[in-house]
Amino acid sequence: MKTISCMNIDEELLHSFGAEARTYKKREIVFKEGDHAQYYFQISKGKVKLNNYDESGKEFIHNILGKNQSFGDPLLFLDHTYPYPMNAVCLEVSEIIRLPKGNFIEMIKKHPNLSLEMNACFSQQVYYKLIMMQSLSAQNPILRLKGLLNYLKSYHDGDCNHCFTVEFTRQQLANLTGLRVETVIRTLKKMEKEGDITFKDRKILY
Repeated sequence: MKTISCMNIDEELLHSFGAEARTYKKREIVFKEGDHAQYYFQISKGKVKLNNYDESGKEFIHNILGKNQSFGDPLLFLDHTYPYPMNAVCLEVSEIIRLPKGNFIEMIKKHPNLSLEMNACFSQQVYYKLIMMQSLSAQNPILRLKGLLNYLKSYHDGDCNHCFTVEFTRQQLANLTGLRVETVIRTLKKMEKEGDITFKDRKILY
């Protein structure tokens, strides 16, 4: 699945610095909004969503991550007084490797090439946020969805029409773009009529 996280540290290296693998149940919380960053997290198996809720209880999904992707990294470089601004929740049974913050900093110091990789990933995340802010400011739901789909497809090898499979559900697309799920469904049908997307086995091809 092509999502917005690129950091993937060799698991043997993580374990050599004291990392442990933990199994989480579906819907189990890895960390919640307001917690302080204590670990580097990397998914060995499963899926994790990063989300929060507004005052009315509406969910907004910031990202959905899969195997070999990390999350919560930027806060490890900040003072401990900065809390997580979102939750991390498992979408399915997941195995997650976690490395204590102190051990993580020691690893980065001994392997400075990892720091360069992380800087590239953080820059990528900032770019994603800028693209999404621009897309979310659009009133037209097609522009919102295209902004998201174009970014996701940019991770796909090759430049072809209707060859990128969107792994998100309609509800997840709604939560990623701030649209109602009914609006997403109507908009996707319109995009199909206009030739922007096709459907295969209920999956969106872009």
